[in-house]
Formats: sequence, C-alpha cells, structure tokens
Amino acid sequence: MTASPASSDNVQMRTDQGNDGVVNLRDKLALFSEHWSPKVVARLNDYELKVVKLQGEFVWHSHEDTDELFLVIDGRLTIQLRDGDVALGPGEMYVVPRGVEHCPIAEGEVSAMLIEPIGVVNTGGAGGELTAAHDDRLMG
Repeated sequence: MTASPASSDNVQMRTDQGNDGVVNLRDKLALFSEHWSPKVVARLNDYELKVVKLQGEFVWHSHEDTDELFLVIDGRLTIQLRDGDVALGPGEMYVVPRGVEHCPIAEGEVSAMLIEPIGVVNTGGAGGELTAAHDDRLMG
C-alpha cells in the first residue's frame, strides 16, 4: 500500500518559515555572526532545529536527558570524546549519545545544524560564559 500525498486541506503552512515552508540554511546563517549561539530555524514535534556558527574550543559538557545531533554544513568540526575524537566535514553528522561528555572544537569557522529537544541548554550542566540564552523564537 502506498501513501497518497496530503491534500492541500490537510497542510498548514507556517508563515514563520516563508510562504512555501522552505528554510534555506545558508540564508539563515547569513543573518548572524556570533559563535556558539544557536538560532532556531524550525520545529519538528518537540524538537528544535538550530543553525549555529562555531569557532575555537567549546566547553566539556554532557546532556543527561538527551542525545545531540551535529550536522556540519561548512567547515571541519572535531567532537572530542573522552575515549577518542570524531572528525566531521561538510555533509557529515554525528549523534552524541545522552550522558556522554563531549567538547566540540572548530579550528576555523564551522556552520552546523543541531537537532535537540526544545529548551536544551547548549552547555548542558557545565554552564559558563559560552552558555547561550535560550531563544525559542524562529529566525525571520
């Protein structure tokens, strides 16, 4: 059995994602320059899809209640883990399992997408000056 496409009566367009629901990640990344400050570009059920620019070394931290997905758009990202490093290039992704301590490092500027449950703090329980204020507004 194949699923039929949803009729236009069942589709609800979100005006905060443009007229056609398409989100252009490169356009969203062009709207800001700060590093380590994720911006929400879409929501999927109870998850936020965020774009972020990374540069330098972040803090060692973990997220006790959730996994964290890193998808590299541009640049090269290393995710340090206590038992070895994960190196990612454009188009590559890695899921850090819940509770696993990690520390992202970007030698040059990296653009990435994060997928996390709504309200996740970027530094987990570690805190510090790189903790981004949670902003649940969708980028315009």
